[in-house]
Amino acid sequence: MVERSQKEVWRLTPWLVVALLLVNFVMMAFDAREISSGQRVVRSWTQTIADFVQSPVTTVTSSVSNYFTSISNLRSAQDENGELKQQVQELQVELKQKEDLAAENTRLRSLLQLKDQSKYKVLTARIIGRDPSVWFDSSIINRGSLDGVKLNMPVVTDGGLVGRVTAVSPLTSQVDLITRDKSGVGAVIGQIGDSNALGVVSGTSKKDLLEMKYVPGNIDIQVGQAVFTTGQDGIFPPGLKVGEIVSVGPGSATTPHLILIRPAARLESMQEVGVLLYEPPQRTEFEQKLPNAVKK
Repeated sequence: MVERSQKEVWRLTPWLVVALLLVNFVMMAFDAREISSGQRVVRSWTQTIADFVQSPVTTVTSSVSNYFTSISNLRSAQDENGELKQQVQELQVELKQKEDLAAENTRLRSLLQLKDQSKYKVLTARIIGRDPSVWFDSSIINRGSLDGVKLNMPVVTDGGLVGRVTAVSPLTSQVDLITRDKSGVGAVIGQIGDSNALGVVSGTSKKDLLEMKYVPGNIDIQVGQAVFTTGQDGIFPPGLKVGEIVSVGPGSATTPHLILIRPAARLESMQEVGVLLYEPPQRTEFEQKLPNAVKK
């Protein structure tokens, strides 16, 4: 053991006193408590220092966490948005199908009413195609000779006359519309028997209009009058509605009227039609013909 001289002891004494005072101060500070809460002061200081260091760390950590959480939420929102869009599209398709079914039911009910009201047997048919050579003036239906369809049978809708059958196969038939320029329908303005305004209705270059020819110019004709078939053409039965007059070019005693008619049937949007299983009465064959002129 090293022995120290009295001079060295006196030299170390102040430092020992300072050390003891510091130890005493620390012990007193450690044991000191706040009057209001009774919490140790050292603990409060420690918490303050810890908060000073921990607050920036917590802020950075929270920001990073919130960033990745936002990315995750964004991806979830995008996925959910995609699912909602798909559901909306599916609902739109379903709604369109229901609307189409409702429209089809309405059209079929109209054809059923036509069958009940018509004095001729009506065969319902669906339009399945258009003849590309005469796209707006010819249609293909899903009924043929196996269903009883024959050439020249009239085709109608609940609105009025559509046309006539011009070609028949076992399962399908071709229908020429009344708008075709080569068509010809014997017609009368007004009811048969009540009007002398007879003429022939044919197609025009305008797809939504018909022309009525040979109506005498001295007969009073008004826009809005209805036009019906007469049955004198040997194809269509009498009483079928052809359309309504939309324009009249006045004629004279020697010049016929120039009459334009809008078809009663909606030819541009029809999807179902009715084929009248109608055959015109046989024309009477004359027993005698005029003799030929005398040959020179």
